[in-house]
Amino acid sequence: MRSAYDALSTHWPSAPRDKHPPPTGPAQGRRYRAIFVSDIHLGTAGCQAEALLAFLKAHPSDYLYLVGDIVDGWQLRRRWYWPQSHNDVVQKLLRRARKGCKVLFIPGNHDEFAREFVGHQWGGIDVLEDAVHTTADGRTLWVTHGDYFDGVIQCAKWLAFLGDNLYEFTLRLNRYLNRTRARLGLPYWSLSAYLKHKVKKALNYVTDFERAVAAEARARGHDGVVCGHIHRAEMRDIEGTLYCNDGDWVESRTALVEYFDGTLELVYWSEAATENHLVLTLEQSTA
Repeated sequence: MRSAYDALSTHWPSAPRDKHPPPTGPAQGRRYRAIFVSDIHLGTAGCQAEALLAFLKAHPSDYLYLVGDIVDGWQLRRRWYWPQSHNDVVQKLLRRARKGCKVLFIPGNHDEFAREFVGHQWGGIDVLEDAVHTTADGRTLWVTHGDYFDGVIQCAKWLAFLGDNLYEFTLRLNRYLNRTRARLGLPYWSLSAYLKHKVKKALNYVTDFERAVAAEARARGHDGVVCGHIHRAEMRDIEGTLYCNDGDWVESRTALVEYFDGTLELVYWSEAATENHLVLTLEQSTA
């Protein structure tokens, strides 16, 4: 499996990026036209709520897409875990909506309880089954969590629950390992990513998932798709369709963002609250 942070070399021909983006306040970073985040998993110890808050505070946007698994209902049913930082994330999202940002919530399998409220609003946040986002340069992106394309979720939910528990165990073990690595002056290392990289079936699963989601977006007549679910940030062309996965806020701390000229970019929020950018441009085709 390639790293989520491998260099992205595919580019779409188009007009140049806007050289004069809207101004931001002195305490803010760059303003984006749209931000896509998913797999936050509020309600779990692995959720990196403080990092997400720092990212959202630094980057205002016109649109904010919550692409599923924002709250982890599966884990909350097993054990209640809800620290103040998780409340702070919810309050930040509600404030964002009150201040004029268009916030859209597309529930995933872990917060599937929210699918009962599709078509309604929570504090100004629209709850949708899926969405279509039109970029500034006129491309349409189908936005969906992606769990409907996961055969394990659809056909053997008990196996999905088992896998979820094993993943939580891996994250706990990973935290202990990285505390030791930090004391030794070593960088963060993801055990779950390493295991996925070593297991061929996991590689095949990810590839099949990506192709299936891209094919559905293509069948619906869209230029690309934005999804989450598999916790693997990625942006690449699949048979002429742009596949974008915005990653997660459990391990990778990644988001997909759109600039005011339609450029799309995967961004990584580091421990030092700085961003390392991986760029792929989604712009007008010459066809």
